[in-house]
Amino acid sequence: MIKMCDVPRYAGPDAAELEKMKKAHVLLNKVEYERTPLKHGYTDKLLTVDVTDKSVKISDIPAEVKEKFVGGKGYCLRYLWDATTPETRWDSPENEIVMSAGPIAGITQYGGTGKMLVCTISPMTDIPIDSNVGGFFGPYLKFAGFDAIELRGKSDKDVIVVIDGNKGTISIEEAPLEHLDSHLMGEELTAMYADDENDRKNVAVVCTGSAAEHANLSMLNFTFYDPRRNVVRLKQAGRGGIGRVFRDKGIKALVCKWQGVKANLNDAYDFGILNKVGLKFHREVANLDEKQNFMRSTGTAYSLRTLADYDIVPTRNYKFGDAPGIDNMTAEVFRKDWLTQGGADGCWYGCSMACAKTADHFLLKTGPYKGQRVCVDGPEYESAAGLGPNCGITDPQAVLELNFYCDTYGIDTISYGTMTAFLMECYENGILNEERTGGLKLEWGNSEASLEMLHQMARYEGFGKIAALGSHKQKEYFAAQGWGDMDFMNDIAMEQKGLEYSEYGSKESLAQQGGYGLTNKGPQHDEAWLIFMDQVNNQIPTFEDKAEALYYYPMFRTWFGLMGLCKLPWNDIVPADNSTTDEPAKVPEHVANYLDLYYGVTGVRLTNDEMIRQSERVYNFQRIFDIRLGKGLRKNDAVPYRSVGPVTEEEYLSRQERYDGQLVDLVGYTEEQVKAMSLAEKMAATRKFREDRYQSLIDAVYPKRGWTLNGVPTVAHLKELGMDLPELLEVVEPLQDLQP
Repeated sequence: MIKMCDVPRYAGPDAAELEKMKKAHVLLNKVEYERTPLKHGYTDKLLTVDVTDKSVKISDIPAEVKEKFVGGKGYCLRYLWDATTPETRWDSPENEIVMSAGPIAGITQYGGTGKMLVCTISPMTDIPIDSNVGGFFGPYLKFAGFDAIELRGKSDKDVIVVIDGNKGTISIEEAPLEHLDSHLMGEELTAMYADDENDRKNVAVVCTGSAAEHANLSMLNFTFYDPRRNVVRLKQAGRGGIGRVFRDKGIKALVCKWQGVKANLNDAYDFGILNKVGLKFHREVANLDEKQNFMRSTGTAYSLRTLADYDIVPTRNYKFGDAPGIDNMTAEVFRKDWLTQGGADGCWYGCSMACAKTADHFLLKTGPYKGQRVCVDGPEYESAAGLGPNCGITDPQAVLELNFYCDTYGIDTISYGTMTAFLMECYENGILNEERTGGLKLEWGNSEASLEMLHQMARYEGFGKIAALGSHKQKEYFAAQGWGDMDFMNDIAMEQKGLEYSEYGSKESLAQQGGYGLTNKGPQHDEAWLIFMDQVNNQIPTFEDKAEALYYYPMFRTWFGLMGLCKLPWNDIVPADNSTTDEPAKVPEHVANYLDLYYGVTGVRLTNDEMIRQSERVYNFQRIFDIRLGKGLRKNDAVPYRSVGPVTEEEYLSRQERYDGQLVDLVGYTEEQVKAMSLAEKMAATRKFREDRYQSLIDAVYPKRGWTLNGVPTVAHLKELGMDLPELLEVVEPLQDLQP
């Protein structure tokens, strides 16, 4: 048996290797600049790097952009729009990757304030994707003097961009020797740009992995240094294939260095209110975490058992929700056998929620790093559920190993888990077989096959070339080969707009069906995570409640992306008296906290309605961006039937009492009529009811959002928002009377 001391975890290159890497670097351009200090959360500066000609430009962010787009996701979308045209595709040179943290990001008084938003035109959806990420890069970029960075062009050689905020330099360097895989590159570049061991905490790296060279479902890793474990750890901007765009541009990594994190680098307008609100939140976490969800000891995977009890954990490609074998992966199991503890565990300073758990010195059993010990961040709930029960896998070793290799190869765990589940159901139904998969037995629970497919994807060989496409393009390929029926694959492939679903079974939550289907970017729960309040807590019981929630929560949650905030501190731990408030689902005390934080940083006092208005401007802008690129209409908000109801007889029969009862209670059949119906008739009646109900939901939600019944923002609504910009009206005016 291999002991921990026999196989040390990789902690970066030795001195000789590091010197060899440094000497191989070629300086292509270096610019000196005078750092603009923050004023009330902003520097009002944009950094533009064009890797084609290796140029660097620093420009002012206009007051109008600041007013209408605020920061974070708003800045990302505005500058991405300006750089692109209706013909731009993901691999066009003018497609940009834009990153911005937002005005509140970087404060250390409140939980979850280290987020950054990343946007690009996605190789999976062909429309803008936005992904939020933790780690140190977002705050460090702000402190270095920039509210946003845009990366454009294509380099003919692998380059890294290095921003040193203390020295006031930006360099573009050819970097041929560093490893592509993130757990190695993160350590190498951290060691290279740190002055000494103690300086490692001041270096943040953005990189991807070897699979991003060709895999659509690739992502970006953002590092932060953990001095207690002496390891560089990774957080992910996971969704939509941003890593593929990064590598297509010839960018190997970004590095940002900032020495001197302290309490008020944002130059807050009222520093005292930040301390007051932060102290209140930290006391809540300390007193209530173990009474509510154990985030500080387990992280987001705490919810696996609870969600399985409510039939929500996706199981075997979302057929079921009860996750047999889930007791092998409960919070207690991860906490006792896999996760290392040790005090504060946040991905930015000052986060007492501390949900960034890790399995350290984890021994790998497969792949190119077999026999080595590594640090595996998480597992987050999404990773555990998608890589695990959704594929019939409940072995923590396998889930953590899949999690590690997805991270280091640069693959989104959510897309990989959901895609693999689709492929396993295709294998179950004869669409795939051993001959077509090159010998991979993609059977439920076969973690060895899933791992081997992942390794093949990174090497871009065998069936890994098909896996690299993602579910949407796999359907097209299988149909073209004559392997499977497209209607059936459309029903069971859990993707929409080209993006794989995140990990919540939504059959019994109409609100979550809309929360996935009515997104701008594809089915990611960060726009509208309604499953808990709808199915578990029954806080939005009526149809009207659900429709109203699908207006309010996407706008409210967009605000986090404008500001640089994590969503978890909003409602994962709530005040003890929250249930007695008028609207407990909104956690009104925490909403008030965020308005206080915004005032404390910027000096601007917002009402609740003004907060929502800030988000609505950006949300509608993104919808029109989608329309500009050929999507964004009602037809694009259609969802796979698997997310709405039972596709197969097996599914129906597994919950026959429920479905038969709904035909009586919800559809209007009598018990005698249901008993007389064949299984096929009952399934058809169930499908018609559920699909009609989803369409009725759309009819109710669109007008609340100020959209036509075809999903187009109305000119009147844009005027009301102050977003009747000529470039937006040019897109929407011809579509105002277009019927769905």
